[in-house]
Amino acid sequence: MTQPLIRIEGVSKTFGDTAAVDGVSLEIGAGEFFALLGPSGCGKTTLLRLLAGLETPTAGRIVIDGVDMAAVPPWRRPVNTVFQSYALFPHMTVAGNIAFGLKQDGMARTEIKARVEEMLDLVQLRGYGGRKPNQLSGGQRQRVALARSLAKRPKALLLDEPLAALDRKLRDQMQVELAALQRRLGLAFIFVTHDQDEAMALASRIAVMRDGHIEQLGSPRAVYETPSSRFVADFLGRANVLGGRVAGRDGAFLLLEASGMTLRALAPVDVSPGSEAWLAVRPENVTFEDRGYANRMSGTVSAVAYVGGVSNFEVEVAGGMKLRATVSNRAGDASVHPPLGADVHVSWSAEAGVLLTR
Repeated sequence: MTQPLIRIEGVSKTFGDTAAVDGVSLEIGAGEFFALLGPSGCGKTTLLRLLAGLETPTAGRIVIDGVDMAAVPPWRRPVNTVFQSYALFPHMTVAGNIAFGLKQDGMARTEIKARVEEMLDLVQLRGYGGRKPNQLSGGQRQRVALARSLAKRPKALLLDEPLAALDRKLRDQMQVELAALQRRLGLAFIFVTHDQDEAMALASRIAVMRDGHIEQLGSPRAVYETPSSRFVADFLGRANVLGGRVAGRDGAFLLLEASGMTLRALAPVDVSPGSEAWLAVRPENVTFEDRGYANRMSGTVSAVAYVGGVSNFEVEVAGGMKLRATVSNRAGDASVHPPLGADVHVSWSAEAGVLLTR
């Protein structure tokens, strides 16, 4: 990212005594697919509404394409929003919905017709212009909402969980189409979601939000593989988080005393011996095979769930602690799929665990 399209500078938004957004600063580049990810009530939708001009910051400022948005009303901002409900006008045709904003701007009728046809082609709905929203499927309505938002050629598209109302299969299909559309247009897409898989599949960068602030910002791989806190490790995907005390260092790894065992993990920062810390390891990095890994525990399989391509295991280890493992269901791997109640050894490499201090 060279020159950012959007700059959010120390922005806060309070409702009474509640800070929905608390001192957020970040930059988003033109052509970037950016995700605001977090649980309900974390402030992600409020931040999107601040960008759209539907809310006014209590503090800080928002700059889009070099212009301070403080005095710019929503309809004059170079952004458009796709809402979760799509917000289509039920009495208008598909073409009428797409043309609505263009008519409000006073565009000539011939130009409007050409732009509507261009948008219908863009979202693969040629021939649907005369239909009403109630004659469309959920995926088609979502495309109409996208076409209407893109018709005015904004510099950024704001998407507020637009796929949440779709079923799993259609949501997966629309993710592919949305990513392809964003690449084709080269616009900045700012996407609000609580779905971790969706954020990782679509975004080039993710801001994980919690209690109105950004907990971690980075690429999907960086946020997933090197979480900065227990919250991020647990929220983004599944993770085993083992608490203990730092016992020292072994070369590049820190030693953690947990449940009477010494575990090794990568550490993004130096931690003093005796400090409280947590080791986060993803279930897919935990194995039942003997690979000579540094971290090894004994336990009993307390739960097994077959979910198609993988099986999820829960193993009760020392001190009643539960450790999760995810194993591929490849043919011929029966030896690494222990049954419920089996006594097992689980292990993971020192490189697979990340030591967290908060």
